[in-house]
Amino acid sequence: MQPFELSLAAAADAIRTRRLSPVELVDSVLDRIDKAEPHLGAYVTVATEEARRAAVEAEHEVAQGRYRGPLHGIPMGLKDLIDVRGMATTASSRVRAGHLATADSTVAARLSEAGAVLLGKTHTHEFAFGLTTPQTRNAWDRGRVAGGSSGGSAVAVASGTATFALGTDTGGSIRVPAALNGVVGLKPTYGLVPRHGVTSLSWSLDHVGPITRTVEDAALVLTALAGHDPRDPASLSVPAADYRPSTGTDLTGLRIGLPRTYYFDHVHPQVATAVRHAIGQLEALGAQLVEVDIPMTRYIQATQWGLMVPEAGAYHAGSLRTVPELYQEDVRILLEASELMSAGDYLRAQRSRTLMRTEWARMLEEVDLIAAPTVPMPAAGADEETVTWPDGTTESVSDAYVRLCAPANITGAPALTVPVGHDAAGMPIGMQLLGRPLGERTLLRVGHAYEQTQPTRALATAA
Repeated sequence: MQPFELSLAAAADAIRTRRLSPVELVDSVLDRIDKAEPHLGAYVTVATEEARRAAVEAEHEVAQGRYRGPLHGIPMGLKDLIDVRGMATTASSRVRAGHLATADSTVAARLSEAGAVLLGKTHTHEFAFGLTTPQTRNAWDRGRVAGGSSGGSAVAVASGTATFALGTDTGGSIRVPAALNGVVGLKPTYGLVPRHGVTSLSWSLDHVGPITRTVEDAALVLTALAGHDPRDPASLSVPAADYRPSTGTDLTGLRIGLPRTYYFDHVHPQVATAVRHAIGQLEALGAQLVEVDIPMTRYIQATQWGLMVPEAGAYHAGSLRTVPELYQEDVRILLEASELMSAGDYLRAQRSRTLMRTEWARMLEEVDLIAAPTVPMPAAGADEETVTWPDGTTESVSDAYVRLCAPANITGAPALTVPVGHDAAGMPIGMQLLGRPLGERTLLRVGHAYEQTQPTRALATAA
């Protein structure tokens, strides 16, 4: 196995015990980028020389006994919404061409302090306002979408061109590309990970979180990221914590909600089969399955769009009026649509969110978490705009991908996607675990227990 193929946890253990140097690891990943990136387009920019210098510094520190922890010397990618001092943050948009960050975002600073090595910035669907990331190809099939908006980060991790990466999630933008590329994606509780220095799409729905090869890796990154930052008004005042799950697989006493409604409606049969099989594996580990009805399902998508579109429109109001031609057409149309929405529409969406949070909290009093598909279908073809379900219902690809992810953004609850197999064409399928606010430990425990019962996953094949 080459170094770029190692999970974060495995690479960290090898660095800690001096069996692998950060320079060897970073060089291996940079070589992988050279080979894979022309086919995949995951990166906006690759900071090769800076990454090599940081790897040399990490190697010296480890040799001198100044090991900082499991992220020390580990190569990472950051979504191109996340500020790093002196580096461009373009949001994959011509609108932000040449924009240089003058300070580190909180998450970039925390990862730097932990010793992680920045490889570069990964592509996003422009300003994170989309679910496909058209600049980037799926890591398993270059003719299919990467998912979005954190498509570059997911493809980098899936292809071995980053050991881990950060994404943002406003309507599924970590979980969708993670599921479509066969990796792990964690959207933390709203406010657990600070967003200071991260370009906003919709401030009341935005989250920052890790995309990784394994659930254990996600826990290691979350441990470095979580914690209060007064510069983010939504940041929660919670103490620093170690989120690493135990190695046990016994889930006895845990109650897992199996949705009777919504989450298995209009879902590809092979997705439903794979996810139900994975849920059966959790039951075999001792969990009790409890059927639940998802509340307020008819309002979920209207609430998501009713919050996101006006907030995005407010953020972009100035540049939309001065340089509209610099936006991609799909994003410009959505931003222009925001000007047609009334204050009453936005307030009704806010009221709906309040009611939904209350109803989800009531549902989660009966179970410890919900298990369901992450997205209703595998990666669509790059030219596909709609999907038609067996009952004749037609849905846009974007609506299909956001549909099962939106509840966690509306309620602010944590959600984790874990790979649970492939369809007949070899495309990945993801299972989503949704928990109570600040219930990350439970999600990570369950995801890790499931993962330990499965064969080690290989890197994607399209590179």
